[in-house]
Amino acid sequence: MSLRPDILQGRSVRLEPLSPVHDAELHAACDADPAIWDLYPVNMSGAHYAPWRDSLLRRVEQRAAIAYAILSGGHCVGVTSFTLDDANRRCEIGNTYLHPAVRGGAVNPESKLLLLTQAFDAGMNCVQFRVDALNLRSRAAVTKLGAHQDGILRQDRITWTGRVRDTVMFSILRTEWPGVKAGLEARLEAPPALPGG
Repeated sequence: MSLRPDILQGRSVRLEPLSPVHDAELHAACDADPAIWDLYPVNMSGAHYAPWRDSLLRRVEQRAAIAYAILSGGHCVGVTSFTLDDANRRCEIGNTYLHPAVRGGAVNPESKLLLLTQAFDAGMNCVQFRVDALNLRSRAAVTKLGAHQDGILRQDRITWTGRVRDTVMFSILRTEWPGVKAGLEARLEAPPALPGG
C-alpha cells in the first residue's frame, strides 16, 4: 500500500496536489508573515518562493513526497506535504504553512484529519512530525492534535539563516489513531470560541 496524490475534501478544507495553478495565491500567502520564516528551515516567501517550490516538486516527481495546496473558501491559504517511507510504512507530515488569517481556526485540524485519515487508510503504521524547538506555536498545535513527543534531536539541522536548530520529534501510531481521530472530530464539531473567551 502507498499514499497517492488524491484530492482530499473536507467540510471547509480541500487539499489539492500542488501545481502552478496555486502559485499566485500561495506565494501571496507565504508573503503575508515575513517574520515567521526565521522559525522555518527554509524560506518560502519573496524571491525564495520559486526555488522552494521547485525543490518540493522535484521531490514529488521522484516519488519521495506528495505536496498539497490547502484551500479554504475556494482560495489557496497554505501548503503541506507528506515525506514518504513506504518500505517502512511510515510518513512525515511537514512543509506546512498557513496564512495568518486562518491560523487558530478549523483549517489546520481539518487538514490534519484529512491527511492522517489518508495515511492510515493507506496502511501507514506511523505518521511523524518534526518541529523546530523554538516554534512554540507549532509545537502546541502538534501536541493538541494528540501526537506523542518522541524526543528532541539536538543540533539537528542548519536553517536557511545559518541557525543550527534543535528538532522536536512527534509521532502518531496506527494504534493511537482512533483516539486521535475522535479528538480531531470533536474539535471540528465544537462551536467556535467567542472572541476574548
